[in-house]
Parts: sequence; C-alpha cells; structure tokens
Amino acid sequence: MKKWIRVLLKILAAIVIAIVVFMAIVFIVNKVSSKSEQGKIHAYGQLVPVDGKKMNVLIQGDGEETIVLLPGYGTAAPALDFKPLIDELSPSYKVVAVEPFGYGLSDGTDKERTTENIVNELHEALQALNIDRYILMGHSITGIYGIDYANKYTNEVTAFVGIDSSVPTQPGMDVKFPLKTFGFLKQSGLLRLIVKTGSDPYEGLPYDEETREQLTMLSLKNSNSPTMLNEMKNISANFKAAEHLTFPKELPIIFFIQSNNEDIPTWIPLHEEQIKDSVHGKVMTFEGGHYLHHTRSKEIAENLKVFMEEAR
Repeated sequence: MKKWIRVLLKILAAIVIAIVVFMAIVFIVNKVSSKSEQGKIHAYGQLVPVDGKKMNVLIQGDGEETIVLLPGYGTAAPALDFKPLIDELSPSYKVVAVEPFGYGLSDGTDKERTTENIVNELHEALQALNIDRYILMGHSITGIYGIDYANKYTNEVTAFVGIDSSVPTQPGMDVKFPLKTFGFLKQSGLLRLIVKTGSDPYEGLPYDEETREQLTMLSLKNSNSPTMLNEMKNISANFKAAEHLTFPKELPIIFFIQSNNEDIPTWIPLHEEQIKDSVHGKVMTFEGGHYLHHTRSKEIAENLKVFMEEAR
C-alpha cells in the first residue's frame, strides 16, 4: 500500500510539474510574441485627440453625405473588420469608421465604460474632425449606444442604420460574465493558444491574407484587455439604462438583421417594435450570421441608398 501511495504521489508531482512548465512556456511565448507583434501592426486611419487620449478614425470616400460607422462589442479592429462594407459605401458616401477606446489602434482608458461615457467620447472625436451631420450606422451593441446618441444629438444625426443591432429589451442581457476568468486567459497567454489553435473566423471572407494577419494580431492585442473587460462588466447596466428609450419619431431608421436568430426567436418582432412609431422606419432581413457586413455588404449599401432617397 505504501509503495502504491509513493507511486501515486510521484505521478501527481510529475503532472503538477508538467502543468507548471506548460503554463510557463505559454506565458513566455505570449509575452515574447506580443512584444514582437507590436512592430508588425500597421498604422491605418488617423489619431484624434479625445479626453486626453488618442482615438483612431478611418475616413474613406468623399460623398456629400457622411456615414459614421461604429462596431459591435469586442470587434478588435473595427476599421479593418468593416472593410467590405466601407468599400461598398465609400463610392457614394464619406465613411467615418470610429474605433472607440480599447478597439483597433485607439488607446485604452480607465474611465468606466458606461453608455454616457462612450457616447460622449465618440461625439468628441467627431467634433475634433468637424463632422456635425451624419448617418449613424453600427453593428450589434451600437443599437444600445446609438439610441442614446440619437436622442442626445438629434440635430446632428440624420438617420440610424442598425446591422443586426442590439435591442434594449432583448432577453438574456442580465447575465454576469466571468470577468476574472477572461482576464486570466489574457494574462496567462492561454487566449493566444486558443486563437492560434482555432479556426480563422475570416477564412473564406473577402479579406486578403495581410488584412487577416493584422486582424489576428489586433485581436490578440485588444481582446480581454482591461478596457474591453470593463465594457463587458457594464453591458447589463447599459442595456437596463436603455430599456425605456426610443428613437426620435422623425428620425429615419433602417435595420438590417439576420432572418433566423436561433438564440432570440423574437429578434424580428423586437426590431419591428422599435420602428412602429417611426415616420420612416424599415426592417430588412437577410440570411447570414450576426456579422452580416461580412457577407451582405453589397446588399446593405444598395438598400441603404434606396431607403435614404425614399426618406427624403
């Protein structure tokens, strides 16, 4: 029995040592790789002063009308992720893709990621660029930030366009996220291991190899960062704060949403409810995933142009 126990203890000790060595290797590789990638990330857009920091903004096209394009939560490099859509929109519009703090090439911030702070920062960036009339267009959680923004700056926003955008009353947004676990994955280097061994989410989509490499590096840089985790911490409260908000009645609104959201069966009715009192409101559905702009950019651009002409 004693011999068996000694063997078992040796096996357990060997397993513990192997785990420690493995985690040490993962940690060191992540640190070395992160430092190396800093010099490989290419600059794009322009840095704008906001709240004493720098926010990155990409501008493409010189149309008479301006579209301000905002990302969904966690999109590591919005200006690159939106490239197919920007390319479709820019022949007709001036497209301003804003990367909020913690996203893309923008600085991080210690300021709480409340809707109020996020909206104020986005507006400050646009003011710095002398942009004061625009269509507000965005993906996913922009539906929450955008409804607040449209009510605060009614004299500036000429229309709201949602790309599978969030709805304040959608179910399941009172969830508590395991922030410490996500932070540990980032700091330990396990997140890099997961990304590197997983499939490329941009494979088969209209992105060249260089852009996909940049997206991967920026994802490793920004995902689960303190700024991103703080925004995640505030998601539930931000949804709650928007529950009783509605878009201005006179504001033209169009939603491009997925036709079959298996997680939220009421996805279409929720968006139809948002436009029921709108003078110019429309819901359009497409087959596809949550990131509709990856596969439906051409249709989104074409239908937006028609909608805006009708709204006039």
